[in-house]
Amino acid sequence: MPLKAKICGLTTPQTVRAAAQAGAAYIGFVFYEKSPRNISPERAAELAAEIPASVTLCGVFVNPSDEQLTSTLAHIPLDLIQLHGTETPQRCQEIKNHFKRPVMKAIAVTAAQDITAAKAYENTADILLFDAKPEPDQANALPGGNGLRFDWQLMKDHQCNMPWMLSGGLDAGNLETAIAISGAAIFDVSSGIELRPGAKSIPKINAFMAIINKDNR
Repeated sequence: MPLKAKICGLTTPQTVRAAAQAGAAYIGFVFYEKSPRNISPERAAELAAEIPASVTLCGVFVNPSDEQLTSTLAHIPLDLIQLHGTETPQRCQEIKNHFKRPVMKAIAVTAAQDITAAKAYENTADILLFDAKPEPDQANALPGGNGLRFDWQLMKDHQCNMPWMLSGGLDAGNLETAIAISGAAIFDVSSGIELRPGAKSIPKINAFMAIINKDNR
């Protein structure tokens, strides 16, 4: 299966162009005020003009209200709504029904039971994203983008009846290991391609995508 990547948390035209030109299948904008990668819907719409129609445009939300989703979608025509909070399967279904968009649900993982619990979303979400759960005592932890990894061996024999992504602590230095261990076909990266939180590095984007593209040759 060809490998794909989601480059997430972009905030500048230069990094959007770099991600698209490097072959990212998904590009993500973060609509969460507490994140250093937060962006306004208006600015995201400007950046989205740089993105080819072949790339899936993803919006990342944390426990969004209908009002936030309505306001965001009025500015930018997202292809995929990513829910990275504590949204229930029922809430996922409500959002899908109301906004007529596919939904990706992020699953926070520390142990095998977290992956098993994700099955509750298989009838409501369209795609799952398995990310590392923040440490309980981690100061200023975000729902995602903390640069943390979980044990990728947990995914190796996971039987999932829907598409899924691997996230959490990925970068060009460990991506090949993640590919070999996890069995994932789609990889989501944010902090691993940054110079500092919120500031993406074009060389790091290119290095990450070079590995994705190499495995597709």
